[in-house]
Amino acid sequence: MAVAAFESPLLAGLYGDAEIAAQFGAEAEIAAMLRFEAALARVEARLGVIPAAAGPAIAQALEGIEIAAADLGAATEAAGIPVPGLVKALRARIGPPHGDFLHWGATSQDAMDTGLVLRLRPVLEILDARLAALVAALGAAARRHAGLPMAGRTRSQIATPTSFGLRIAGWMAPLSRCRERLGELRPRLLLLQFGGASGNLAALGERGIPVMEALAAELGLGCPAKPWHVERDGLVEFANWLAMVSGLTGRIGADLVLLGRSEIAEAAAGAGGGSSTMPQKANPVLAETLVTLARFSAAQAGLAQQALLQTEERDGAAWAVEWLCLPPMAVAAGAGLRHAAALISDLRLDPARMAAAIELNGGGAYAEALAFGLARHMPLKDAQEIVKAAAAAQAATGGRLIDRVNAACEARGLPAQRLDLESLLAPGRNLIGRAVRLTRA
Repeated sequence: MAVAAFESPLLAGLYGDAEIAAQFGAEAEIAAMLRFEAALARVEARLGVIPAAAGPAIAQALEGIEIAAADLGAATEAAGIPVPGLVKALRARIGPPHGDFLHWGATSQDAMDTGLVLRLRPVLEILDARLAALVAALGAAARRHAGLPMAGRTRSQIATPTSFGLRIAGWMAPLSRCRERLGELRPRLLLLQFGGASGNLAALGERGIPVMEALAAELGLGCPAKPWHVERDGLVEFANWLAMVSGLTGRIGADLVLLGRSEIAEAAAGAGGGSSTMPQKANPVLAETLVTLARFSAAQAGLAQQALLQTEERDGAAWAVEWLCLPPMAVAAGAGLRHAAALISDLRLDPARMAAAIELNGGGAYAEALAFGLARHMPLKDAQEIVKAAAAAQAATGGRLIDRVNAACEARGLPAQRLDLESLLAPGRNLIGRAVRLTRA
């Protein structure tokens, strides 16, 4: 078992996501901070904050500089953050006179937070593209199976007939809403952070706000109304969104695990994993993985909330919480979307098993339909009492539920021919058209 399962050679294929993880690697972090420093130098030179020649010289020098993460390890351990060591190394590489103007008026958190936002931008694009593809695949599957009857289950018990397409639509709809939420979240998240030592741009005086506005434009980021050093709501909102996506893909996995149980076997998806001693087994590995990732992210979302508890103008303890939970949450969401898409592309259904489940317990799934059918001839309360008593008798001695209901009605002077309850027992009765409409809602 590894400290970081997302990067373990054994476990990364299940829980990891190399494309998203690359944005959180040390090399990417350093590159993003270099991008921030180069843009800051260009803007400040343009606005006359530093010598005109210093900006282009710094930017050009940073393009060719490579700083190994290992070289910053000791300095990071001493300072708690990598920026002081990075700035020292960069100034030494650039040399005088221009090196002295690197990082002018900025603070470490400006470089780190803006660097993070720059790396989150491609992460959002990856997640949005995968989410869009999954929603489209789920929508197509929901429409394709809208008319396939199955036993609806509430609280793990067979309830009434429903449609497998409608079940899939229930997976799809909240994920579609997550795409909308991401669009709303994006401008609150992709914001420049630039505030200087205490978040008030004091070192730059009257030129602080113009630099902030120009720097945001230079980096293609939104410009906040004020620096957001201790205002972490945007990042926490993103963490909550990641947990929501993981939870919703986990729901797909949980349903597929249940539907694929040996004694149910109504649906399967993905290649089953083998057992070391039981050759008959095909374990639902990817479906289980979705559930695991969902549980992990739910727990991490609680940790992310701690980042809101920032004190004064900077809180190193609360800030560092984000470094521990946000990257693995993004990786978990990315892996979950990838696995969910693979499962949906490989759905294998058994309509006969679905139909058989509806007929279990003497057709108990039709109890609601029978009660409302009888309600055309008597008060609903009386109809429900008849069906409830009939269900108890069926459970005790077997037979068909409808036969028990008809017998009870005959005893009340209501002949079965008049009631015509048999017409209520088609699983797709009034269901197919309604399900098609609902899956397109």
